[in-house]
Amino acid sequence: MAWLSVRLITDAAGAEALADALMEHGALTASIEDADAGTPDEEPQFGEPGMITQPGWKRSAVVALFDADADLAASLALAAGEAGLNAVPPFTTETVEEQNWVQLTQSQFDPIPISGRLWIVPSWHEAPDPGAVNLILDPGMAFGTGSHPTTRLCLEWLEANLKGGETVLDYGCGSGILGIAAARLGAASVVGVDIDPQAVDAAVANAERNAVAAQCRFHDSAAPVDGLFDVVVANILSNPLKMLAPALAGHVRPGGWLVLSGILAEQAEEMCALYSTYLPTALADSREGWVCLAGQRHP
Repeated sequence: MAWLSVRLITDAAGAEALADALMEHGALTASIEDADAGTPDEEPQFGEPGMITQPGWKRSAVVALFDADADLAASLALAAGEAGLNAVPPFTTETVEEQNWVQLTQSQFDPIPISGRLWIVPSWHEAPDPGAVNLILDPGMAFGTGSHPTTRLCLEWLEANLKGGETVLDYGCGSGILGIAAARLGAASVVGVDIDPQAVDAAVANAERNAVAAQCRFHDSAAPVDGLFDVVVANILSNPLKMLAPALAGHVRPGGWLVLSGILAEQAEEMCALYSTYLPTALADSREGWVCLAGQRHP
């Protein structure tokens, strides 16, 4: 079985209406992307909580999938009219052959070496080094598979600094990767918190898969976090990190560590200054424009 993929070029204002209209007139799927992705004219879309952003791209590509025998000309004409366009936008088509989509998706994710003894391994792969600390983690809906620079920076800090027996708070746990890594690296107990219930569910499942469920407790941030921890790690974004500074720093016990990432290099100085009002905080490492900050509370 084959399908027909259609790529129509329009502007940000009309893209969503066109995508919706295509779905009403025979498209099986419809998505919107940057028509100039991969070129010097690509328009990155960034945003953080509290920031006002204008979503969309000046040159948007609406990509729709149709059955191979669909009346494409009629569908496009009807959709363009319903979207308020005077004519069908410029478009290209290509045939999409049936494939083993699960196998194709899995082939895009290989084991990720974090250090000589720490790996992130998808469940369908054999561990490259069976003697290493292998975290079994599949790509999913929750953030944190080890591929993003901020996740790697935090993992590297944990691998280099955990001695064993620590208590760890993973604030904004996502998939649970940092807390699970801490447990596998010897932490005695881990508390993970996230605002997204789906992330909490993913973290619980991942802890079970990695045989550290007894050491890890993940819950929604609606439940309060009590106590002091040897290590508090938060890999989120700069705006929530600013708002959470008193709370995060307040959970670090005397002699304990605070580890922060999700921070762009140009934000490092401001974030260090802010957190240093609570405990000495400095740049620990950087990668690909992102930084990891760390600070130890005086004993």
